[in-house]
Amino acid sequence: MELKRGSVVLTLKGRDKNRLMCVVKAERNGVYVCDGKERKLINPKLKNPKHIAPINSELSETQMRSDRSAKKALNLIREADLCQSKI
Repeated sequence: MELKRGSVVLTLKGRDKNRLMCVVKAERNGVYVCDGKERKLINPKLKNPKHIAPINSELSETQMRSDRSAKKALNLIREADLCQSKI
């Protein structure tokens, strides 16, 4: 899966392990991600693409317009995933 702006990923390594984040910008040397809470849109974290796993979700541009809306969208995705795993 191609990583692009709005793609939702699960972090696999680092102190933010097992956290859902959205891609702000993808570059050759890495991927900038944020979650709207610990990492804001204005100050995304550079992650090695080997240390993240894409999931089949994307955030729209309206969901990524502010930290609050990005955090809310990621929480909804997390809750939906938890509900599906219990079935």
